[in-house]
Amino acid sequence: MGEFVRVETDQENPAVAVIRLDRPKMNALNAQVQAEIGAAAAQVGADDAVRAVVVYGGERVFAAGADIKEMADMTYARMAAHSKRLQDSFTAVAGIPKPVIAAITGYALGGGCELALCADFRVVADDAKLGQPEIQLGIIPGAGGTQRLPRLIGPARAKDIIYTGRHVAADEALAIGLADAVVPAGEVYSAAVAMAARYADGPAVALRAAKQAVDAGIEVDLDTGLEVERLQFSALFATEDQKTGMRSFVEQGPGKAKFEGR
Repeated sequence: MGEFVRVETDQENPAVAVIRLDRPKMNALNAQVQAEIGAAAAQVGADDAVRAVVVYGGERVFAAGADIKEMADMTYARMAAHSKRLQDSFTAVAGIPKPVIAAITGYALGGGCELALCADFRVVADDAKLGQPEIQLGIIPGAGGTQRLPRLIGPARAKDIIYTGRHVAADEALAIGLADAVVPAGEVYSAAVAMAARYADGPAVALRAAKQAVDAGIEVDLDTGLEVERLQFSALFATEDQKTGMRSFVEQGPGKAKFEGR
């Protein structure tokens, strides 16, 4: 467990792990927080008891961005090394082989928005603001914003957000696909956990294969993507869950299988 990032288990849904950011006041993402995020991602990814993950910054804020005081006087040489560690820590979240939901309250700006982009889904408070304001500091997003944001919402919308550095309100985020659900601020955590809990009893190996197929396939041409899918699909016929699922379908109809995640 880190000083500013910890892994918790939701009390009502023990198969849902929560990566909890807790660096007052705004969850500024300094180097220590980044490293702790990467460690937390590795921990939940390796824990077979965890079937889904929520990333949560608390009732007040998700993460308002990088620690600007820490970065302001960095040289090119220092930033070249630091930015690699930054990207690696966030990529660890994107690579968690389970469904991941970002529960966003308050602000998800700069690195906070980039962290949210690493999740599979984003549940956003109705008064939250998201954005990539790095341009206002004379720089650009450096933790995946120029890459994950256009893949999610399209290049033109991403360029508008990145070029202007403006804040995106929750209703606009939902309209352009940056948010997957908008709920009252007091319901963000419970809504995100409820979304994660949908997958808790699912076939864990198949869910991992589905995530890997989609994430890998979107980066390559269609023929290569289809081959990725074929290999993942075929491999699932070596799992107990495939046997359980198909046997249950034949004998009881759809939606009644009890999966073991093997």
